[in-house]
Amino acid sequence: MRFAIQLASQCEVALTFLHISHILRPTSWNETMYVTHEKDELDTKREALDQFVEDVYKSREIEPTNYTCIVKISPFPDSTILDYAADHKFDYICISTRGAGTYDKLFGTTTSNLINQSSVPVIAVPGTYRATKLSTVLYASDLSRLDELKRVVDFARPLSAAVELLHFHQLNEPVIDADIIGMAIQKQTDYPVAVQLKPRHLVNMLTEDIETVINAQKPSVLIMFTTQNDGFFSRLFGAGKSIDYSFLTTIPLLVFSKDHASKK
Repeated sequence: MRFAIQLASQCEVALTFLHISHILRPTSWNETMYVTHEKDELDTKREALDQFVEDVYKSREIEPTNYTCIVKISPFPDSTILDYAADHKFDYICISTRGAGTYDKLFGTTTSNLINQSSVPVIAVPGTYRATKLSTVLYASDLSRLDELKRVVDFARPLSAAVELLHFHQLNEPVIDADIIGMAIQKQTDYPVAVQLKPRHLVNMLTEDIETVINAQKPSVLIMFTTQNDGFFSRLFGAGKSIDYSFLTTIPLLVFSKDHASKK
């Protein structure tokens, strides 16, 4: 919520705060009893969400502008979020992560499922996030599709945020000249994009290489693209590996789907 509010404070963004709740139904209740109970619970949860959002705005000392609070009843939060976002044509889904450690502990089942399934880009925000001005965007690229930059720029431009393309190459690979990459970038966008080329560390995982750059540069947002059919982390880190994803907890991560990259 802090990230979403900060984003909306820097550009004209309408926010919807969506809460998914599952209301259990005692087997002894008839339909009338349950419908009455469900309505009462919905009203209570809407009031609680309204107050919670209002309190967060006050704590940030930001005047509320264009936002809506919605409560949905469903035992399936993943599909409910996906359907609601698609039906209402949202530009981004913003959801929290859960700390450091293994795949499920860090991202949680809902967040990881959204990253792997959503046609709407997902912003995963660490619970430790403290709102600051969004001023720099780090785009980690494999250079296979520079047309991805159009979506990166679409996010960065309204914020007047600086964009830096980060590419790691293997030590035994030929290094593409940064000027050549720069000329290719100019064919994709008129927005200024800095290029940073770095060799992969002999021992480090890719996550550790990216973490090193994040710790040194402290960008506001990290952007990645994923092929969802392969699975985001299985493709990026290798299936079956239990590794520390702690670098992802330090800054918000915006994930675009390669499968849908050309459709926007």
